[in-house]
Amino acid sequence: MKTIDDLQVAGRRVFVRADLNVPLEGGKITDDGRIRAAVPTIRKLAAVGARVVVASHLGRPKGAPDPAYSLAPVAARLGELLGAPVAFASDTVGDSARATVADLADGQVALLENLRFNPGETSKDDGERGAFADDLASLADAYVGDGFGAVHRKHASVYDLPARLPHAAGGLIATEVGVLKQLTEDVRRPYAVVLGGAKVSDKLGVIDHLLERADRILIGGGMAYTFLKAQGHEVGDSLLQEDQVPVVREYLRRAAERGVEFVLPVDVVATKAFPDLATKAPAHPVVVPADAIPEGVMGLDIGPRTAELYAAKLADAATVFWNGPMGVFEHPEFAAGTRGVTQALLDSPAFTVVGGGDSAAAVRILGFDETAFGHISTGGGASLEYLEGKTLPGLAALED
Repeated sequence: MKTIDDLQVAGRRVFVRADLNVPLEGGKITDDGRIRAAVPTIRKLAAVGARVVVASHLGRPKGAPDPAYSLAPVAARLGELLGAPVAFASDTVGDSARATVADLADGQVALLENLRFNPGETSKDDGERGAFADDLASLADAYVGDGFGAVHRKHASVYDLPARLPHAAGGLIATEVGVLKQLTEDVRRPYAVVLGGAKVSDKLGVIDHLLERADRILIGGGMAYTFLKAQGHEVGDSLLQEDQVPVVREYLRRAAERGVEFVLPVDVVATKAFPDLATKAPAHPVVVPADAIPEGVMGLDIGPRTAELYAAKLADAATVFWNGPMGVFEHPEFAAGTRGVTQALLDSPAFTVVGGGDSAAAVRILGFDETAFGHISTGGGASLEYLEGKTLPGLAALED
């Protein structure tokens, strides 16, 4: 896989497919982590005289312009981080995009509007997707793939466009792939994996894969209750995927057979109703044993004893991969479990990888120093699919 050092970019238009899919509330960015992660590659290209055309998706618009998903706030923040103005095109391949790119001088940067405003970006029809890729290719002389959070998508700007231009991987993708190889090739042991999030069905593939590689797997978040149910425990009104119980029961059997330690919560923080995340109103939680959750309450975080147990299980690890919060960390009364696991990762001597998505957001929202971790991924879904052993279209497209 070539890097940007292998491309001749001075004075040329370079299309950078970044991942600037940041959360917005009322048109304001609430977490700019992905923008900051994109800056080094963009800055490096601009510094050597490239005319940088940045593109990204944001959210899931329906293939047409939607002001709620405009990248305009991102252009402003990107300019602040670069310390230089970023021109913003109000469309993807139309008159504004062509004029904006044409006006770029060497070392200047432009951002196109949300790629998903065009139905060709996400189309499953090869012809429609290819036509959009042709239009994007007309705006550039070379392509740099640097949106790791999108490389598991077979989208026009990720998969089809690199075939139409000289192409290379940006610094972010090169770093992400290098880190993930440390989780799949010659892993330092003990290798501990912490998995959370809402649904166990979202993690089936990676659990199946890790059963062959990890030494211990710690489970939290909403998915923990399906595991507890598979062990025969009642879970009250907690999130439960009843149809996945047989699958989970088989995973537990396989883990025992292979000597992989599955660690489940021993207590949980529960309440009668899901809390209001906007007002952060008191939810009056109680701590209950994980094997005796009463009817009428739902578990929304791992309990204090579980947090201590998980910290102990991470203390002697040499490698740790974490994907998914331990509870509803957005509410202060259900954030202690995620905070405890995060601190345990910092206290561990292990090489620690935070697997993007909500886990990365939790690190920032809870006020931890991002630089203290071995690596914080920008792509949760992409990281999981890589660990599952899948071929990621965006990475395959960057290979020669």
